[in-house]
Amino acid sequence: MKKLVDFDGLFDEKLAVYMEENEGKYTEKQWEALIPKLYKKFGDTLIKSVGNTPKGYYGDMTDDELIETLKGHIEEDVPVSDFLCRELERRRPDGLVALLDSANEQLVSFAVNLTGDNPKAFPAYFRLITGEIDAEIKDLIIDQLKAGADDAKERALELYNRGEQRECMLEILSRCKQRDDRVFDILMREFKETPDELPMHASYLAAYGDERALPVLIETIDRDEINYLEYQELKYAIEALGGSYTRPRDFSDDPYFLEIAEQSQYVPDFSEKKTDA
Repeated sequence: MKKLVDFDGLFDEKLAVYMEENEGKYTEKQWEALIPKLYKKFGDTLIKSVGNTPKGYYGDMTDDELIETLKGHIEEDVPVSDFLCRELERRRPDGLVALLDSANEQLVSFAVNLTGDNPKAFPAYFRLITGEIDAEIKDLIIDQLKAGADDAKERALELYNRGEQRECMLEILSRCKQRDDRVFDILMREFKETPDELPMHASYLAAYGDERALPVLIETIDRDEINYLEYQELKYAIEALGGSYTRPRDFSDDPYFLEIAEQSQYVPDFSEKKTDA
């Protein structure tokens, strides 16, 4: 493995010098816009102590060297530069999938972000979310499975039918683009049979995009007992599927409506203003 280089640390040193040399030249907002551009330019800058540019340093590595370098950065607590991440993301070497079984959660988090919605990672993704895992990593994985929902569908259906992580499986299945009556029937059944989760399950129907759900959504939104939050999500789902609901409703006594109305009340501007005095 090549030596670990803290390119972000080197950039920070160069940036500090540049900011000192240009003190007062830029506003804070201008610096915020300029620094990412300087970092990008730094990626193509020859670093004499390294003998290469940051991008070239990682571009010259083999897939295995990139994986070992990422592991080294995590294990030795050396900042992982964006240049290393972008090279791994560009190649998506198979070695990233193996990192998903690491005991190091930081390494797993990097592996998920860099592997993305590569179907090769899906078996490991499902193992992770059906086990004990950090909530943030679990959310990251679900996002990747949603992005590749059609490839994840069969496994998600299997786990749903076994009663494992059913809400997660519903969320993934709702993102399938290929129409499948098994998926539609499950989403409809959950919407009808779990009233406590009405807003969420309505959002799944909206995401799935099958207009066959419209009659049930319209029948449900028309019930007098639904609350304001349910009404809002149902109306969104109906409109997302190409329908409409126009019957006037009065939620003036609904606690959710009152809470939202209170939070959104106009806040006066107490900032000092010039007067003609």
